[in-house]
Amino acid sequence: MIPTFNDWQQTPAAWKGGVVALGNFDGVHRGHQALIADAGREAKPLGAPVVALTFEPHPRGFFVPDTGPFRLTLPPAKLRLLAQYGVQAVLAQHFDAEFAALSADAFIDDVLLKGLGARHVVCGYDFTFGARRGGNVEFLRQGGALRGIGVTVLEPVMREGEIYSSTRIREALRAGMAKEAAELLGHPWEIEGVVELGDQRGRTIGFPTANVALGEHLRPRFGVYAVRALVDGKWRDAVANLGRRPTFGKLQENFEVHLFDFSGDLYGRTLRVALVDFIRPEMKFAGLDQLKAQIAADGEAARRILAATD
Repeated sequence: MIPTFNDWQQTPAAWKGGVVALGNFDGVHRGHQALIADAGREAKPLGAPVVALTFEPHPRGFFVPDTGPFRLTLPPAKLRLLAQYGVQAVLAQHFDAEFAALSADAFIDDVLLKGLGARHVVCGYDFTFGARRGGNVEFLRQGGALRGIGVTVLEPVMREGEIYSSTRIREALRAGMAKEAAELLGHPWEIEGVVELGDQRGRTIGFPTANVALGEHLRPRFGVYAVRALVDGKWRDAVANLGRRPTFGKLQENFEVHLFDFSGDLYGRTLRVALVDFIRPEMKFAGLDQLKAQIAADGEAARRILAATD
């Protein structure tokens, strides 16, 4: 696991003096990956580590607590992806009222200089910081120059005229466009959660499912998806239903994953499930026989999609 700490005032000595990549990094999409690569290029001649400074909870969740689930990556996934793309340590700064009240100058003086001992920082063109977003990239450039901190501002990273952004990826997922989201991310989008005890109805109709906790993950379009689930280090083909199961009059959201040709016990384990493609929207069925027939058809559709997907 990548070294992680959550308070700038407790930065381990080994991670001071690095090149700091700044941002929320929700999704760790292709734009974020370009930023991390820039940080790596700056760090190499300095012989310095690459440290990501991100914020937990996400500031949007702090300032708008009733915003609803919107995260593309919860902390475990974000840390894993940051490490995958070249970050060596992470300051997942605890974002609370005290931190939110820091002025833009204090962010540079205290967090970047005193706390992290940053030699160089890399951020996106739209990065803001400090109380009431008092600092922007020009402020950071000027403040860095005065304090001997190098500053690189990454211009928008684009695909066919469109900027890679977490907002665009959320829109794709809410439309059920799992393949488009994966293209924007540079990796499949995953839901990662603990397998909880459900009502076990699937077992009674021949399709046992793992009921995966959704937590703070964004809710993509309700319906059925072809997916892959990581079990004991191996990605296994599966089909999943996300929704409220209207046939049974359920109101609670459920993410139920049926792994093909698998009979193991997954209760209490954390499962990573990657969405591959959308099959159909959520439907209400007249009876159990119609539901079973559709589940079987969904399974066959998922197998075909996954067989044609790397």
